[in-house]
Amino acid sequence: MLTIRLSRVGARKQPHYRVVVIEKARARNGRSVEIVGTYNPRTNPASVDLKRERIDYWVSKGAQLSERVSKLLSGYKPQAAPAA
Repeated sequence: MLTIRLSRVGARKQPHYRVVVIEKARARNGRSVEIVGTYNPRTNPASVDLKRERIDYWVSKGAQLSERVSKLLSGYKPQAAPAA
């Protein structure tokens, strides 16, 4: 079974997370199937960058969202691309 959850990267006391599609039984930072976003709680406000279409694809294939990722997804509003 696949799950979409956070994988911690970054130095000690400086958390930064990747949003990954991974087998449910694998370790927190184990080999993932795909990286579908990032989350940085250290910025004010916290920065979230998600590939919404890829998350929707994996959910349609049966992947389940973790509790934290579902909260991030519900509050996520993509930023408009800057006009050139």
